[in-house]
Amino acid sequence: MPRRAWKPLPRSFYLRPTFQVARSLLGKYIVRKYSQKVLVGKIVETEAYIGPNDPASHAYRGRTERNKVMFEEGGRAYVYFTYGMHYCFNVVTEREGYPAAVLIRAVEPIEGIEEMRRNRGFTAREKHEADLANGPAKFCEAFQISKKLNGLRLTRGELFLSDGERIPRSKIGTSRR
Repeated sequence: MPRRAWKPLPRSFYLRPTFQVARSLLGKYIVRKYSQKVLVGKIVETEAYIGPNDPASHAYRGRTERNKVMFEEGGRAYVYFTYGMHYCFNVVTEREGYPAAVLIRAVEPIEGIEEMRRNRGFTAREKHEADLANGPAKFCEAFQISKKLNGLRLTRGELFLSDGERIPRSKIGTSRR
């Protein structure tokens, strides 16, 4: 894919219902800029969390120091540390005060693949590109996403989402947790 000028999605994209945002994120590009490097991946798997009614959501039992970003207006990064060893990245959705987010579960590497390999500790050429970011923790490691990005606005700067391919509904699988 030729290099292109990546442009952040507008805030209005994130202020829609969470399930709608989760579907719309498929095919979009996530762009990470740091240390004069640009990493880009196509989002291929998401998972929606809607706090007040979702027992799997971090916000199910109310606001805490850890989940407070989920209660902010859509368009922010919610990054948390899990199992004492991995980061996970979520896109906050909907209106302020309503805790909802979409976990980015898997990304297809597009640009900056050699840097992603280094970030993941892949040194052998035989490792498959598909394995670089095919899980939420792998994605965060490949893209150097950590807690320091928690709360970051996704409408500008070093981490944002950009328009991409429109994936037809017929090509999108859904399942319950």
